[in-house]
Amino acid sequence: MGETEQRPTAGSRLGAQENAGISTLEHGQKPPLTPPGKLISIKIQMLDDTQETFEVPQRAPGKVLHDAVCNHLNLVEGDYFGLEFPDHKKMMVWLDLLKPVMKQIRRPKHVVVKFVVKFFPPDHAQLQEELTRYLFALQVKQDLAQGRLTCNDTSTALLISHIVQSEIGDFDETIDREHLAKNKYIPQQDALEDKIMEFHRKHTGQTPAESDFQLLEIARRLEMYGIRLHPAKDREGTKINLAVANTGILVFQGHTKINAFNWAKVRKLSFKRKRFLIKLRPDVNSSFQDTLEFLMASRDFCKSFWKICVEHHAFFRLFEEPKPKPKPVLFSRGSSFRFSGRTQKQVLDYVKEGGHKKVQFERKHSKIRSIRSLTAQPSEQHAEVPKQSSSFAYGDDSDAAAVQSCQQGKELKASTEDTGQHKSPSLKKSPKEGRKVDGAVVSAVEEEEEAATDRMQQNRPQSQQPSTGSLTGSPHLSELSINSQGGPSVANMSLSPNLSPDAKQSSPLISPLLNDPSCIRTEEEEEVKKKRFPTEKAYFIAKEVATTERTYLKDLEVITSWFQSAVSKEDCMPETLKNLIFSNFEPLHKFHTGFLKEIEQRLALWEGRSNAHIKGGHQRIGDVMLKNIQGMKQLTIHLWKHNEILTELENGIKNSRKLETFCRDFELQKVCYLPLNTFLLRPLHRLMHYKQIMERLCKHYPPNHVDFRDSRAALAEITEMVAQLHGNMIKMENFQKLHELKKDLIGIDNLVIPGREFIRLGSLSKLSGKGLQQRMFFLFNDILLYTSRGLTASNQFKVHGHLPLYGMTIEDSEEEWGVPHCLTLRGQQQSIIVAASTRAEIDKWIEDIQMAIDLAEKSSDPVPELLASSPPDNKSPDETTVDQESEDDLSASRTSLERQSPHRGNTTVHVCWHRNTSVSMIDFSIAVENQLSGNLLRKFKNSNGWQKLWVVFTNFCMFFYKSHQDNHPLASLPLLGYSLTIPSESENIHKDYVFKLHFKSHVYYFRAESEYTFERWMEVIRSATSSALRTRALSHREPHTY
Repeated sequence: MGETEQRPTAGSRLGAQENAGISTLEHGQKPPLTPPGKLISIKIQMLDDTQETFEVPQRAPGKVLHDAVCNHLNLVEGDYFGLEFPDHKKMMVWLDLLKPVMKQIRRPKHVVVKFVVKFFPPDHAQLQEELTRYLFALQVKQDLAQGRLTCNDTSTALLISHIVQSEIGDFDETIDREHLAKNKYIPQQDALEDKIMEFHRKHTGQTPAESDFQLLEIARRLEMYGIRLHPAKDREGTKINLAVANTGILVFQGHTKINAFNWAKVRKLSFKRKRFLIKLRPDVNSSFQDTLEFLMASRDFCKSFWKICVEHHAFFRLFEEPKPKPKPVLFSRGSSFRFSGRTQKQVLDYVKEGGHKKVQFERKHSKIRSIRSLTAQPSEQHAEVPKQSSSFAYGDDSDAAAVQSCQQGKELKASTEDTGQHKSPSLKKSPKEGRKVDGAVVSAVEEEEEAATDRMQQNRPQSQQPSTGSLTGSPHLSELSINSQGGPSVANMSLSPNLSPDAKQSSPLISPLLNDPSCIRTEEEEEVKKKRFPTEKAYFIAKEVATTERTYLKDLEVITSWFQSAVSKEDCMPETLKNLIFSNFEPLHKFHTGFLKEIEQRLALWEGRSNAHIKGGHQRIGDVMLKNIQGMKQLTIHLWKHNEILTELENGIKNSRKLETFCRDFELQKVCYLPLNTFLLRPLHRLMHYKQIMERLCKHYPPNHVDFRDSRAALAEITEMVAQLHGNMIKMENFQKLHELKKDLIGIDNLVIPGREFIRLGSLSKLSGKGLQQRMFFLFNDILLYTSRGLTASNQFKVHGHLPLYGMTIEDSEEEWGVPHCLTLRGQQQSIIVAASTRAEIDKWIEDIQMAIDLAEKSSDPVPELLASSPPDNKSPDETTVDQESEDDLSASRTSLERQSPHRGNTTVHVCWHRNTSVSMIDFSIAVENQLSGNLLRKFKNSNGWQKLWVVFTNFCMFFYKSHQDNHPLASLPLLGYSLTIPSESENIHKDYVFKLHFKSHVYYFRAESEYTFERWMEVIRSATSSALRTRALSHREPHTY
């Protein structure tokens, strides 16, 4: 490459040494060969409005010119930038890095090429270099001036105030007015001058690097950030604008976004003459066409936009640069264009590996750098955004915004997962596409489950990018987007004065971390760091209290907030029932809100997020537990009312069709992720969790530990409460389970009667004249029901017969019928032959049925008539007409009510049906005791990295959330039938605290943060995945009365 004139260059102007050029190539790559030949001069306009001239050979590809500019600026992250110029038709196009420059810029003497930002990442924290963020800030300034970045007056004034702070320093009214008079950042600036100065006054002490950071933090949440509109028309001829972003293709009407097509939804992009085509992936839940068509001004406009889309998809979604396709032998169809350069992941990895030399620079527009540089610390020259690791930060997530300087010897550990804050992808994580559901940023991955799971987008090797556009689920352009902002909404958020009042999420960092290699930590500082991240078992026990309390509080809010709000809008519930429910739940919610706050404050002190830890006395939890458990005793009166609440609600549902419909519809909402009456039992379940936690804590502490006395006293208090309420809870659990099963069954009138106890449900094969047919069996202490899954829209199971247990006998029938794991159940009026999938499964049924027969023999009460209309099945299996419950007959028995009644398809009954397994009431009781919440890293079998999720384990199921603040789960993974193991060496996991879940071809890896949490997750999940023979007899329990 030729030399430029002997005058100040861009690099020297920014304060760099002449020989400090940095290659943007990967390790081992060679720079492109510079073709010999005549040199041509190209004028480049930089983002600071200066022009530089570069000389390159005529036949040199565009990459040579692009690299020359980046090297000239000492720009490491040059891949985010591009060169833009007007072609021979005066249309602005991007310089193709693979084609010769001369073929693209026909008249270089008359063309000025602009060096601008091309790829806008969703989070500027991904920009590792201060110089890169400075150039991005100049781009925002330029877009504001040109009217491309539109926003309201408040946001505009806030943006300009940060630009002014960066250029002239701290607020001075006289200097501010003079500066604003000389510099017009937007056309109508005078009207906003007072507001700009008001905001500028609040930025005192903010460095230019911090101002850039805050500027980008505000700008990235604006709808038009990084957007270039391309005029088009839809099929109806409506004028619209198309744009492309890191998340996908956006549709605007004017400057208002009306639709978005996420990359995960797009199957193919193409163009044909002036028509731009988007082919979407098939969606079973949508009836819209799968190919969308837009008409653009000309073929050149259409092709140009198509190229930009291809480049954005490759940069943000691929791991590496796509390989070129082999050239066809005879002729080719279509464009051979492809993305050239490093993908975002490659850029992040390169900078992370430190394969570059940091260079100081000066800001052209800043008047304060020369003054501050006389006293500035070396670290102030390199304001960097810290890199996030996929490893856990061993502190509570609420300190995500804490930033500590290098002089204090602290490293930033920012975990925004649990605070609802925007989080940049980890450099080590498996990149996954993001999408938005109800305003929350979620990861688009596939749970690969059957009917019992929510479907999510399939996981592929692609970059994890939080969505800045919402998906409407409909390709129609007239449909408005859900949320125009680029982040999750957080309730009751207090805005920092450094953040936009329009923001719907807080910044992940209040200011960028200022660090430097010259800042060395001392041994004392390392000790402080260790205290910041405790490793003792007691800390993780305390943290379990906090994580499970968060979930418990969310469960209470289902009743006190969501259910109460829905009830207030519908006149379907008597006032007495309303008062009974909410007057007893609201005091619990208020108390536990304060309890959670105390726990989190104690954890913060324990982790050293204040100076209090130096004095000691805060590395314990027993005193907090004792105080609050004593406070819970005052609420016992409300807990005793829960039996009455459950009974009265079910009676109300039984007597009012309107209330029944209302409750059924509420259960179909995402926030009600469990049966409604399960939430009514949560306060009693929580007492058992406190008891278990305190037992583990007391077992861990030695008797002379400072926290042992309080912990033991707390255990005694909670044990007394549990003992008082345990009998009531057992009755309520059975009552709740009977009513839950009643919703899953049709063809039965009086399932819930006094004295009836549920024992087991599960899938067995019933032998009939048509062979073995899958049936769902329900065992109670007096009868055995058998059902088949209906073909109705209600997803319910139709009852076909019942066998009274009184006088029933069990016979082994494997040899008689030649069916493995087979037995005959002989009742007084009929007999059936059933078979299980495994020996263990049939053994569990035999044990429970025999126990139920023994209970029935002791009871003298007659079994009431159960079925609404079902003749007894007295025929033997060898009769060809035996099966009166065939699937063909089901359709004839459907009523109009059944067809109109939607029902949850992911209940335990349905999971057992799909997994061909069974669960007992004892399994349900064990599941109640084994509930857990917390962060886990998840990895799929074929993925390359880990994704952090908030996981709630309850009711034999893992529910996945983006953060603990989410109101409803993104997906669920029922664990019945799954196997729990430790990964083998051949699986190449090479991480600590990893467990593996697999069912058939579905494999998931989960990683915990510590040995204690790993053991706890193994313990609770094992309770759902491995049920052995029951050793606990129901006969020892008292009969239930209502």
